[in-house]
Amino acid sequence: MLKTPDDRTTLLRLANVCLADREGLFDVVLGAGVIGSIEPASTVNEATEALDLEGRLLLPAFVDGHIHLDKTFLGLPWRPHVEGHTVAARIAAERKERATAAREMPMKVRACKLIDRIAGYGTLALRSHIDIDEEIGLSHVHDLLALREEVAGLVDIQFVAFPQSGLTAKVREMMDEALSLGVDLVGGLDPAGIDNDLEGHLDTVFELAEKHGRGVDIHLHDPGLLGTFELKQIARRSAALGMQGHVAVSHAYALGMVDAGELAATASELQRGGVSIMTNGPGNAAIPPIKALIEAGVRVFSGCDNIRDAWSPFGTGDLLERAAVIGYRAGFASDADLALAFDLVTTHSRAVMGLAPVTLEPGSPADLVAVKAENLSEAVASTPRERMVFRKGRPLA
Repeated sequence: MLKTPDDRTTLLRLANVCLADREGLFDVVLGAGVIGSIEPASTVNEATEALDLEGRLLLPAFVDGHIHLDKTFLGLPWRPHVEGHTVAARIAAERKERATAAREMPMKVRACKLIDRIAGYGTLALRSHIDIDEEIGLSHVHDLLALREEVAGLVDIQFVAFPQSGLTAKVREMMDEALSLGVDLVGGLDPAGIDNDLEGHLDTVFELAEKHGRGVDIHLHDPGLLGTFELKQIARRSAALGMQGHVAVSHAYALGMVDAGELAATASELQRGGVSIMTNGPGNAAIPPIKALIEAGVRVFSGCDNIRDAWSPFGTGDLLERAAVIGYRAGFASDADLALAFDLVTTHSRAVMGLAPVTLEPGSPADLVAVKAENLSEAVASTPRERMVFRKGRPLA
């Protein structure tokens, strides 16, 4: 496990730093959890401790807007993937795999291994969905809330109460309790496609959100016009309740499956409702048209989603790699496109989580990552593996 950085107040000077939007090398002084100053290299001497970055590019740390800590098989021997060609089939397969995995290694231990991995890559904040169903009850909630306390010095974590197997009356009661225990957001799943009850599902989700004063983050895999109809219903509820900026829909494949007119109409509703869209650039599904949504005023953000679990054997947890995958899927090529791909896993995800922006300016939070790259475009396109990570101004060890 990575060690939580010490909280010493000693200033740390990062010498010979490359910055994405500036020519030359700089010295960046970190202290008290923030960036203290940025000056041309070799002109700053007040720091009592120095670390030579040797021209590495200094960037904001990554933010995973959608991950499943409780699903990963990390730490277990390789498990052959069990196929399932629908969301319902995948849910059924996962429930069988979940029980076996729990016997081999406790979920909390595997989740801790995943946090350790992604923090090493430079992800220092994340939003994780926690399964709640009639089989496992609130066991995952209790374990992950405890884990969040244990790793608070390493990463910032938000949790979503996620009804993975459907939103039954019993699951509603457990989600209500989970929110009282400290889970941050209300989740949902394919109101029409899984529960076959669009109105009832959304009634429950938004009633819980209102009761607890929490945000909403709904998984939506339903395709085509069904999916865009559901998106419009979510957006209208968000607008009616004044929840703009506090509602997200994850995946929203439907947006990449409809014609331009339907896309524009749906995007307009999403913008009015202040609903953000998460995409992980999936390999086997339609991807929302990122630039068209942003041009329509819809915030788009990203996350790794599944990392070596019952849903997919793929996934490394490296968000810089994920930015490259999304760029590839979206047909990004220009430097501006690659910068947008980077924003999806940094600036946009931080905004969705309500975190202060990291701006590489004095006063900014000092959650940072340094990579060997000439500029931001090269960093995204080449995804250099070697990273130096700084949490609140102190290096991870």
